[in-house]
Amino acid sequence: MSNNENTCDKSSCEGCESAGNCESTPQSFIEELNKASKIGKVIGVASGKGGVGKSFVTGSLASAFTKAGYKVGILDADITGPSIPKMYGIHGPAVGSEDGVIPIPAKDGTKIMSLNLLVQDEEAPVVWRGPIIAGTVKQFWTDVVWGELDYLFVDMPPGTGDVPLTVFQSIPLDGLVIVTSPQDLVSLIVKKCYNMATMMNIPVLGIVENYSYMLCPHCGEKISVFGESRAQEAADEAGTEVIGLLPMDSSYAKACDEGDFASLEVVGIEKAVEKIKAL
Repeated sequence: MSNNENTCDKSSCEGCESAGNCESTPQSFIEELNKASKIGKVIGVASGKGGVGKSFVTGSLASAFTKAGYKVGILDADITGPSIPKMYGIHGPAVGSEDGVIPIPAKDGTKIMSLNLLVQDEEAPVVWRGPIIAGTVKQFWTDVVWGELDYLFVDMPPGTGDVPLTVFQSIPLDGLVIVTSPQDLVSLIVKKCYNMATMMNIPVLGIVENYSYMLCPHCGEKISVFGESRAQEAADEAGTEVIGLLPMDSSYAKACDEGDFASLEVVGIEKAVEKIKAL
């Protein structure tokens, strides 16, 4: 199981008259993993904003490790916008045992748990308040029977609000991949996400830029549809590195829409895979 303690440092004791001077051990909010589960490394996939393809990157990483022969799972923590089940073409309801809820395996064997696998109507909106959503994320860690996994990828909700904070505090992440796309605000968005992870003592593995380019179907030239990549600039300002540049490809969208994600061979993710393997 992951060894990341994810405890707050003493600077987080703001408001206490003994802050920084006492010998008390900082409190850990890490939840206990389900007793029937054993997980090697836990990797979070986050973004400072929505719509950048965070779930696609999560699936791409998971698929790469599955194809390499590892036992892999995906915890879909994006409770209000779950898309992982549709990408993999799986449906609920998930069933339970005396040990907890059983994740549903995709065609390639990837174990998946998402709210969409627990509700009767997959298209119904999730109109829940923050504490309920945060509690559900915790239960995906404590009450799901993941079994033995080499890697668990956590598809996090976008932004830096309550639910991402819950993931950072409750689940022992061994590393975080930040997903972005080419745009003028990318540097600011990446820095917010990076700074939040740093505050919570989560190692940032690097940046993956999605929609980075497309290849001309006639000559193979790279076309920067959304403008020139700003990933390296954002990485330099945040103090991290670029570990992936993913292209736009209509076959990717088609596979996701048809629930056939497991068949994809996504290019541009290789450096991120090696970075995670090195943990």
